[in-house]
Amino acid sequence: MSQPDYKKSYAGKTILITGGAGAIGSNLTRALGELGARLIIVLDDLSSAYRWNVPALPNVLFVEGSILDEVELKRVFFDGPELVFHLAALFANQNSIDHPETDLLVNGLGTLKLLQYSRLSGAKRFIYASSGCSIYGSNAPLPLTEEFMSLHLSTPYQITKMVGELYCNFFNHHYEVAVVKARFFNSYGPGEVPGQYRNVIPNFIYLAMQGQPLPITGSGEETRDFTYVGDIVDGLLRAGYFESAVGQEFNLASGEETRIIDLAKMINAQVGNQAGVTFTSRRKWDTKSRLLASVDRAKSLVGYQPNTPFEEGLGRTVAWFKENWERIAASASFGPGMSSAVRQLVSKNKD
Repeated sequence: MSQPDYKKSYAGKTILITGGAGAIGSNLTRALGELGARLIIVLDDLSSAYRWNVPALPNVLFVEGSILDEVELKRVFFDGPELVFHLAALFANQNSIDHPETDLLVNGLGTLKLLQYSRLSGAKRFIYASSGCSIYGSNAPLPLTEEFMSLHLSTPYQITKMVGELYCNFFNHHYEVAVVKARFFNSYGPGEVPGQYRNVIPNFIYLAMQGQPLPITGSGEETRDFTYVGDIVDGLLRAGYFESAVGQEFNLASGEETRIIDLAKMINAQVGNQAGVTFTSRRKWDTKSRLLASVDRAKSLVGYQPNTPFEEGLGRTVAWFKENWERIAASASFGPGMSSAVRQLVSKNKD
């Protein structure tokens, strides 16, 4: 499992990335472009991402469109991508509660369509972006291992991410499509624009840079397994290469717990925000007080090894915010919904 082998394997390849304008997708696109892929086709409807986030590289073709649109799917599969990284999704928990039918269409039917087109076009590998934060339910023992599954899930997003894995299993068993299911944990890093349905880290940085207190839903003792986007991209590159990954599911995580109160303090310190934190009640669907994943299977199958210390990754993310602040401030959107604490702070600042 020498590192140069799996990276060199992408030279000259044609690759499709759905959701390639998002944080993980844009970083994966950049990595593949720099590794010499012949053509990287990015399909994204920009419903929760931005065109300016897609790397401007000569071997990147951006197609604005939905994974539900048959015309766009025929267009992006016309060149016969050898690998398909399916990252597009209606993200995430609160969004799925507010829009359960759209969640089912995009995450369920959309994934089915991608698998069908991948099979018919002869793609050699289909890498599915699953969610470790979703699949295991709220009562799984820590650290979370791939053997544990739960049918007692808390949101439509969690349900449809499970559905996606089940469809992958079907296509692998029935049609012998070479699928890999990568379960992400609390990804963060450059490329994620804050917003109503986005993750805690970009929203915290956004508020901290405006001198606002950071709203913690709960006691602050809750933990998450925050994983730097660069480590997730490395895991995806490995998933697209090693034969041992085919038909398997594995966690892509940091393997470390971080308390939310400590996260808030680190962000305030890095940004120089003196406003501190505020506390609000936990959301009804937020049933996990702790998250910690095992990465043993990923290490065993593909040699995955997260190597970005949390404060270092956080620093890179803050630096990206500062470098792109005008675009981020213009793009960030906080509409109606359960993200009321953040929305109220943003509205207060704009007033």
